Amino acid sequence: MYEKDGELYFVVDGHMHWWDASLENIKNKYGEGFIQCFYAYHSNLSPAEYVWPLEKYRKYSEEDLMKDLFEDGYVDKAIFLPTYLTDWYKDGFNTTARDAILAEKYPDRFILNSAWDARDGDKGLEEFEAKVKKWNIKGVKIYTAEWRGESRGFSLASEESSRYLAKCEELGVTNIHVHKGPTIWPMDKDSFDVHDIDHCATDFPGLTFIVEHVGLPRLEDFCWIATQESNVWGGLAVALPFIHTRPRFFAKVIGELLFWIGPDKITFASDYALWHPKWLIEKFVDFQIPEDMQEEYGQISTETKKKILGLNLAGMYGVEVPDDMKVAEAASV
Repeated sequence: MYEKDGELYFVVDGHMHWWDASLENIKNKYGEGFIQCFYAYHSNLSPAEYVWPLEKYRKYSEEDLMKDLFEDGYVDKAIFLPTYLTDWYKDGFNTTARDAILAEKYPDRFILNSAWDARDGDKGLEEFEAKVKKWNIKGVKIYTAEWRGESRGFSLASEESSRYLAKCEELGVTNIHVHKGPTIWPMDKDSFDVHDIDHCATDFPGLTFIVEHVGLPRLEDFCWIATQESNVWGGLAVALPFIHTRPRFFAKVIGELLFWIGPDKITFASDYALWHPKWLIEKFVDFQIPEDMQEEYGQISTETKKKILGLNLAGMYGVEVPDDMKVAEAASV
């Protein structure tokens, strides 16, 4: 919970990790390059006082995570989004099983999601169903640019993906978080393209597709798709840190999102440990569209900030919110 100027904000961090990129876990140059690319985002977009040394960044502790999110970072509920990358890391980068250690230890703090890869066929479907039943999974993270042997990504518009999405519907796993953002070395930019979202959102109206990173650098494409597909949302991970280094760019991003899809389909995420939630939340609550841009984008209301910081995801995942942190249903942007 965050409080500022007498307002209370219920915070749901919609995209966070507990990864292991230690030297002992790295298989090859691609695993090393991946974490180095992550670290460049972290160090270049964070305020200086929040930049970690690389060795800590590779594999941070349970104590670090719990303190950063829940003691210092104002987070009320955090959502694990696994990213496996088993071609590059011996035990995977951030698996469901690793996240489950903390989710089971602190059930009041975490929502545990899982993941699948459409290239894993029948065996993958069986393993996914087992995870859903074991941990009562309600959401998944899809990483369409992940490498598998000679394959350097897959499409959510494929027949194989449709089988997995149908299985999600069958099992009640309705929240589909899809990484569609900036390229991370050595992955291919085209594998993060947003166009397959248009296809699967139409075919599976009972599922909600949360496009993580709002499609950057494809914001315009994402907005057109999310406008016509009512079940497509936008997650602010990666977009939000620009509030510090490029505030006018962030103003354009959030202004376009509010114009096209409105305040009810945008979600907050720190992408921890890419960034610390404390400074992101503080800067977002304090943020306002610059005056010379307000004729086009307007202002961001306190009610909208409350929705984005936690209320939207709380509704999606059925998280109970204290009455004094809710907003009126008819609140305007």
